[in-house]
Amino acid sequence: MKEIVIIGAGKIGSTIAAMLAETGDYHVTIVDRAAAQLSALDLPGNVTALELDIMAEGALEKALAGKFAVMSAAPYHLTTRIAEAAASAGVHYLDLTEDVASTRRVKELAKDAKAAFIPQCGLAPGFISIVAADLAGRFDTLDSVRMRVGALPQYPSNALNYNLTWSTDGVINEYCEPCEAIVEGKLVEVPPLEEREEFSLDGVTYEAFNTSGGLGTLAETLKGKVRTLNYRTIRYPGHAAIMKALLNDLGLRHRRDLIKDIFENALPATMQDVVIVFVTVSGRRQGRLMQETYANKVYSQRIGGTTRSAIQITTASGICAVLDMLADGSLPAKGFVRQEDIKLDAFLANRFGRAYVQHEALMRLAS
Repeated sequence: MKEIVIIGAGKIGSTIAAMLAETGDYHVTIVDRAAAQLSALDLPGNVTALELDIMAEGALEKALAGKFAVMSAAPYHLTTRIAEAAASAGVHYLDLTEDVASTRRVKELAKDAKAAFIPQCGLAPGFISIVAADLAGRFDTLDSVRMRVGALPQYPSNALNYNLTWSTDGVINEYCEPCEAIVEGKLVEVPPLEEREEFSLDGVTYEAFNTSGGLGTLAETLKGKVRTLNYRTIRYPGHAAIMKALLNDLGLRHRRDLIKDIFENALPATMQDVVIVFVTVSGRRQGRLMQETYANKVYSQRIGGTTRSAIQITTASGICAVLDMLADGSLPAKGFVRQEDIKLDAFLANRFGRAYVQHEALMRLAS
């Protein structure tokens, strides 16, 4: 039984712990500095709760000693601290961050690490890059890769057409930070909340716009190989305009604590959500310009007697599948591992990765 440490006892961290513990193959220690957060958890007996301030000198390194891996489900600004502790303790490291600067630091640490460092193991970045790389590999030469992901309420009922389903800090960060893209073959930065587009899927109209971090390392991987590469977040129409007014016109991008407080006190959370994954790749195959598209919707459901939101399921399943593949030797046990290095077929065949094929009738993956 492999010993795993999870940092963060929120919705995602607790879901990861429950999923891993249910297999009987992992013993999990879930760490949080908030005793109330830990005591509120309803987890199996093979999960240990540990109250710990990971910023205290040496505390996290001590907790990681002798463990197989640490998994970060903490806010993005703690990513670097956790990765540095993992490097010091010599344990495998996995995270869910969409923060570009944090991932660059993780990559630096991986150069001299004795274990595997695998950032961005969630939905976007994460699964979206695995899908895009699989589709891109079907072409002789690439023209465009367009990646769209959204975690949305099934029943929107406010002007933002949005409910809290994910980390509030994470949402604000991806709305505020510069976004990577490849435009006319050149790697550039583009502003968040811009380049809005509309599209329809299954008769529902959505908008999509630039947000930070969703590409993961794919922009660097495909630099010089593709003319157009971009990532945009999916929302219901009208959302982007209101967010631009709040963040840009009212200047709340510079007062993130304030807008976080507003969101968490005015926007209700919901377990009735849907995750949409939409990837379109075009390129040349045997001299002919072709296009392939992957479209999938994943809904909330009950897992182990507990209702889990779609974003909980997809995010937790993603990092759990990568851990499983690391544990069984399917992934390198040392150095920096990119999401696009993971084969889609192997991911979907994994016991956790199968969560993405639960609605196979809604998935259209070209053969």
